[in-house]
Amino acid sequence: MATIYREFIVSASATDVWAAIRDFGAVHTRLAVGFVTSVRLEGDIREVTFANGFVVKEQLVASDDGHMRMAYSAVGGRASHHNASFQVFADGDRRCRIVWITDLLPDEVAAPVGAMVDMGVAAMQRTLEGRV
Repeated sequence: MATIYREFIVSASATDVWAAIRDFGAVHTRLAVGFVTSVRLEGDIREVTFANGFVVKEQLVASDDGHMRMAYSAVGGRASHHNASFQVFADGDRRCRIVWITDLLPDEVAAPVGAMVDMGVAAMQRTLEGRV
């Protein structure tokens, strides 16, 4: 199983960042503007459309306000297994660290998914820091 691990800093409060991450249906407007172009939410499943045209369905697995952690899983698609999580850690009043971990199979999808994760990180930093 491949693991994609990204840890990055955002110049915004952990509370504000967590509010954007936990808003499961608003990735395109609150979390990763430009990288995600639309989200359609039905219950605990969202259909996410990315700027490159790729569409994926993701199911919310857990959302934990106390630990500022959210987990989700891709449903269908190229990966036979996909589970990911975000966790936010405060680092002062106006700075936080985000850890994004994705586990997936088969290993061959790690490179293209990793490239998308890197684009997502850049979009999240821009969006959460108000640079969009």
